[in-house]
Amino acid sequence: MDPVPVSTDSAQLARRALFGFILTFIAARTVVLLIMSHRMPNLYFFLRGTHVHHLNYGIFLLAGVSAYLLFRAPAGKDLRIAALAYGMAMALTFDEFGMWLHLGGSYWQRASVDAVIIVAAVLALIAFAPAIRSFESRHLKASIAILIALVAFGAVMYDASLQIGRLEGPRLEALELSSSP
Repeated sequence: MDPVPVSTDSAQLARRALFGFILTFIAARTVVLLIMSHRMPNLYFFLRGTHVHHLNYGIFLLAGVSAYLLFRAPAGKDLRIAALAYGMAMALTFDEFGMWLHLGGSYWQRASVDAVIIVAAVLALIAFAPAIRSFESRHLKASIAILIALVAFGAVMYDASLQIGRLEGPRLEALELSSSP
């Protein structure tokens, strides 16, 4: 079975969604860290003493974007805005993936970061896969060299993340507990 071709417009929308996803993930992690370290005011929304996590905002935004795309069938600029909102909603939702996978627990779960990396990789593949068809041999050689470097870098980063997790994990969890109402 032949793969479904991805149009240039789809690739552009995927790049826009990837941009919104990465930007929102970085912003969400930064804001949470700043709030927990008491460097900015507590902007968390509480409903009768229950902290409404930002994954809920992402779910509601995903539902809104889906309904908009389904019932309005936008084109042009509206579709580009929907793609950006989709990326933002995915980031808000998957940033707390570990919390909804394990039904609670710490914000700093490894599963959340793993999920964000996987979603970003899938969006990047959709965004940039059409360009792979125009590869020449020199592009392939450069890509293989970059891939080898990325695998080596990933192995080093994975090892470093385990060490940092052992060192900083308890401190981050204590920071999270101290910021609870």
